[in-house]
Order: sequence, then structure tokens, then C-alpha cells
Amino acid sequence: MSGFLLTIHIILSVLLVAVILLQPGAKGGGLGSSFGGGGANTAFGAQGAAPVLAKITYYVAACLLATSLLIEYRVVRENRSVLDKLPESKPAAAAPKPATPAMPVPAAPAGTTPATPAGAVDAPKK
Repeated sequence: MSGFLLTIHIILSVLLVAVILLQPGAKGGGLGSSFGGGGANTAFGAQGAAPVLAKITYYVAACLLATSLLIEYRVVRENRSVLDKLPESKPAAAAPKPATPAMPVPAAPAGTTPATPAGAVDAPKK
């Protein structure tokens, strides 16, 4: 559901930018004049497309605000935070732990050879 809301929110934001750029400026220019020139005035009446584009701008802005509030409501309801997405920071390198001494080998009974721990190499006999 949040992916759907986010997609609608992005589409509405791009649409709002486009509608604002199409509106004529103070001098009657704007991006809309490059698409239709003077023909836009005859299609929308004597005032041109200004009132229609202004109404579209209001509706798109209201929908953009509504999707922003819905997305924020879902984030708050799920007890999430923006900081939840950051990777956890690792603690600073601590001092190395002292090496633990090896387990002492039990003494062998008299007359037998002592057992060597696993992985140990016997000393050469002379």
C-alpha cells in the first residue's frame, strides 16, 4: 500500500510541476505559449487557459498534500522513523582482549609418555 501511495505522490508532484510551468506568466508568456502560441486563446476562450490551469493546479496541489499526509500517517502508525533505514553504526574498536592461557596438560602416570594436545608437534628426540 505504501508503494502505491508513493507512486501516486511522485506522479502528482511531476504533474504539479508541469501544470505550473504551463501557466502563462505576468507577461503572457510561459511554457504554454510555446506549445500552442495564440491557438490556446481560441480553445479556452478570451481569457486563455489561465483559469482552467489554475483550477487544475489547486486540485493537484490538494491531492499532493493529501498523499503527503497519508504517507506520514502510515509512517507514524507503524512506529517507524527515517533513522530506521540507516545502517547501525559499529562501536569504536575496543582494546584487544588478553590472550587466555592454554589449558594445562594433566601429568601422565609414571612409566608412560605424556599425551600431546591436538595439533601440537612433538619435539625431535635426541
